[in-house]
Amino acid sequence: MPVILQGIITILIGVGGCVAYFYFSNLLLDKVIFPAKGEKAGQNINRANQVRPWLFLFPAVFVLGLYLVYPVIGSFFRSLYGRNPDEFVGLGNYASLIASEDFRISFFNNFLWAIVVPAGATFFGLMAAQLTDKLSWGNLAKSLIFMPMAISFVGASLIWKFVYANDADIGLINAIRASLGFTDPVDVLQIPFWNNFFLMIILIWIQTGFAMVILSAALRGIPEETIEAAILDGANPWQLFFQIKVPQIMATIVVVWTTITILVLKVFDIVYTMTGGNFGTEILPSYMMDFMFRDDGRATAIAFVIMLIVLPVMIWNIVQARKEMR
Repeated sequence: MPVILQGIITILIGVGGCVAYFYFSNLLLDKVIFPAKGEKAGQNINRANQVRPWLFLFPAVFVLGLYLVYPVIGSFFRSLYGRNPDEFVGLGNYASLIASEDFRISFFNNFLWAIVVPAGATFFGLMAAQLTDKLSWGNLAKSLIFMPMAISFVGASLIWKFVYANDADIGLINAIRASLGFTDPVDVLQIPFWNNFFLMIILIWIQTGFAMVILSAALRGIPEETIEAAILDGANPWQLFFQIKVPQIMATIVVVWTTITILVLKVFDIVYTMTGGNFGTEILPSYMMDFMFRDDGRATAIAFVIMLIVLPVMIWNIVQARKEMR
């Protein structure tokens, strides 16, 4: 069967199935379960209207339960078993992770990523949003800054691998060092501790465009009256930006910060492509990959730890979003 025909049939089945579900479920609700006739017609109509929203929510709830809740519960129970699926070890996998120095290094590196990358991307995005709005060619500048968002993490890593190359003819850093008189090339990806920051620069470079677009829209939404009043009161440009504009978009800054934080806690491609987790750059997702094909129980335990770390950030982000909607 041609691929195009398969796509058309899939769309027809999907759309037709949704329409059929909503039509027949409402028909069953109104005609069979709570018929709008007889002495209880009014009461049945009210009951049907109370149940109807759940009919619309059921497909989404079912899919979320099947592909989100069930895997989470299943992963937790799998993490209680050892390399042999029949070997129950309880919390032994978690205890061995805590006792592992590699796990502690990975956890600490993830902590660094969660602090540095959101702060850097949000700061540079905020500066770019403010400065590009003042330029006549600001839209072109925004397009150039946003362009890395269109590049995959692996593609961006390969680009920066040339920047960090241990060769003055290729690597930008070593070329600058050579121009300053340092003849010995240095591989920045093998410098302990600091190599983590060189990897973080890649994600900051990618996410700055995202932060810039969101924060630029927020800056444009600031009422002109407050800015004009501050200028009349004698506020200089620095005071105008940091004391007038930034406080008014703080909620947006928080949303951008937490969104990037959630992304950072799941990042894997950059570390795996650049160093493979070597030279002290291991993070939890890449550390999990080390066990994926040799110790499924421990790998699942690491995945569950990552979920527990991400969960509070997501809940806090949802709470903040709900506060903004009120």
